Amino acid sequence: MAFSFPLELLLLLALIAGQIHLSLSLNLGINYGQIANNLPSPSQVAPLLRSLNINKIKLYDADEKVLDAFSNSNVEFIVGIGNENVAYMIDPIQAQTWITQNVQKFLPQTKITCITVGNEVLSGNDISLISNLLPAMQSLHGALVALGLDQQVTITTAHSLAILGNSYPPSSGSFQEDLAHYIQPLLDFHSKTKSPFLINAYPYFAYKANPSTVSLEYVLFQKNPGVIDPNTNLNYDNMLYAQLDSVYSAIKAMGYSNIDVRISETGWPSMGDPDEAGATPENAALYNGNLIKRLEMNQGTPLMPIRPINIYVFALFNEDMKPGPTSERNYGLFYPNITPVYSINLQRSSSSGFLTPSTSFLVTGASSRQTMTSSFGLLIMAVFQGLWYHLYRQ
Repeated sequence: MAFSFPLELLLLLALIAGQIHLSLSLNLGINYGQIANNLPSPSQVAPLLRSLNINKIKLYDADEKVLDAFSNSNVEFIVGIGNENVAYMIDPIQAQTWITQNVQKFLPQTKITCITVGNEVLSGNDISLISNLLPAMQSLHGALVALGLDQQVTITTAHSLAILGNSYPPSSGSFQEDLAHYIQPLLDFHSKTKSPFLINAYPYFAYKANPSTVSLEYVLFQKNPGVIDPNTNLNYDNMLYAQLDSVYSAIKAMGYSNIDVRISETGWPSMGDPDEAGATPENAALYNGNLIKRLEMNQGTPLMPIRPINIYVFALFNEDMKPGPTSERNYGLFYPNITPVYSINLQRSSSSGFLTPSTSFLVTGASSRQTMTSSFGLLIMAVFQGLWYHLYRQ
């Protein structure tokens, strides 16, 4: 027999407990991957994300069930075309058919604002795929124009930081020389269509590769002396912003200053193999919690101080079927049963303004207020979590 309990009342109990708050609108989204065999249904995910005030979702496909589940919501979607389908999109007929079936049919009930064509294509070794990328993007944009959707939906692709030939100092950022003849026309496309340049940036990878030389405080947004860019004298107190400015510098070096760079993926794993340094729930909570706190400050990077930072955190769930090291399956904020893998406490520490290793953890979404947890609050929260799990496991 299924247990029924109004979701609105559950959320009210959590609000009474002082643990979930309405938040300021942030340039924060979440990557909703589904390489797993045990995930909850999209209809169960929708109220979870609403309760956390997450209003931007990035998919790696155009899952009809997900897009239907968020119909008539204020959630903005990025939908994706996999690398295996990029070549087909060069054909204008197939491009228009794909948009008609995977985008137009859901508008305007579901807000789809962007299409990613492939993922990290330029950092791979498939020359055919690399050569097909821009023609596919151009064909899809042409289809949007033909359907009258080009003013509300943009075309882009997501890149790995590996496309950079140099990233330090940030002001000297540059793309790999052997990719320049692909990137130059791609940047021209972004400039003309006013579409964002997406980058997947993971300070975790730099720390994992050199834990004895890369400062953990620097990659976790904690108090540290920072790194000075000798060309600009700008101080970087975290690696993510340095990586972002390196991309801006690389784009500027190719003659463009009107292209918006957005971080399409960033995150920290809560578990890893023995040789994956730093992959712990404590560090994951610190990274994502402090990242959200930075976004609440509405600050830019040292090089681009007045340009908003747009970030999509990776990822919503742990995905048990992803290949590769253990960390690849443990980037999620939540387990598939919708319980948190770790918690993000957005309280400020008195000394640094950010989270410290001794801080207690609690998922609160993107709160802009400090919270005080009482024993009554913990009791209510425990009831909430139990009812939530019982409701959604049916």
